Amino acid sequence: MADKILITGGAGFIGCHCAKYFAEKNYDIVIVDNLSRKGTPYNLKWLKEAFPVAHYNTDVRNFGQVADIFKKEKGFAAVIHLAAQVAVTTSVVNPREDFNINALGAFNLLECLRNYCPDTPLIYASTNKVYGYLPNVEVIESNQRYTFKDKSGIGESQLLDFHSPYGCSKGCADQYVIDYARIYGLRTVSFRQSCIYGERQFGVEDQGWVAWFIIAGVLGMPITIYGDGKQVRDILFISDLIELFDKALNNKAILTGEAYNIGGGTENTLSLLELIDFLKGEGLNLQFKFEDWRPGDQKVYISDSSKAWEKLNWRPKVSPSTGIRRLMKWVQAHKDLLRQLLTA
Repeated sequence: MADKILITGGAGFIGCHCAKYFAEKNYDIVIVDNLSRKGTPYNLKWLKEAFPVAHYNTDVRNFGQVADIFKKEKGFAAVIHLAAQVAVTTSVVNPREDFNINALGAFNLLECLRNYCPDTPLIYASTNKVYGYLPNVEVIESNQRYTFKDKSGIGESQLLDFHSPYGCSKGCADQYVIDYARIYGLRTVSFRQSCIYGERQFGVEDQGWVAWFIIAGVLGMPITIYGDGKQVRDILFISDLIELFDKALNNKAILTGEAYNIGGGTENTLSLLELIDFLKGEGLNLQFKFEDWRPGDQKVYISDSSKAWEKLNWRPKVSPSTGIRRLMKWVQAHKDLLRQLLTA
């Protein structure tokens, strides 16, 4: 088996951490990233300064170009598919582009695996948005947050409900990843991720809310809260996610086309208002206003990750307070770069 790992979106937030982690384990890293997202050229430069990373400035929407990479590299030890359009609001504005990147891009990658290296394991970064608005899950409102009335978290048995173009495109890819294991015998797994956060996350208003709140606070920029700010998410620090990826690639039993809900779980939840209060306690005061809810925004989403705990012996290690302080330290150290990117 080849000792190379292919990471699509490898210059993005999760991708660059993946690349660093596996490069330090002596894998050769091959990155596919068209560098369209702000911050990705800086992440790629950061990687290349430390590791001999191979980079293809290729768009996953172009099947021919992606197939050429598979032919040239002659096999991979693993493929981690992270390249995506990541914002619900952007998907509403331009649903065709969202579909082409998320659904067609994943399909192209699966076809390359099927045709050129069908034994190579694939990790797909799916999303909790495949469960939609969760209209049939009762919630209780309190002073600063919503909570589930009758459950602690959302498990994989929750009915799929692709609400918003983003939910549709990611959900489509999620189902293809699962079905290609059933129909073609590919070794795939779909991780339906909740809110991932950490250093090198160039968060913006419509994606990466924990990082965006910190960046806006450090730079003195106003933020908009869509809804009432009581919406709750379970958050997961980036190092915990990468550890999960490693465990998955070393456990053939789970690479059978199954889905896993992945997040911080009940012990690692925050509402938007609670994050604002925490940051205030750390000396960071945010300017904010409220606007209407966005399409498909869940009042509460908390992952029930017990399936991953049981099958992979994996649990989050980094608490929200520790992770947020680490991210704050990184933002403070890179505030000039962040200001340059956000005001360009």
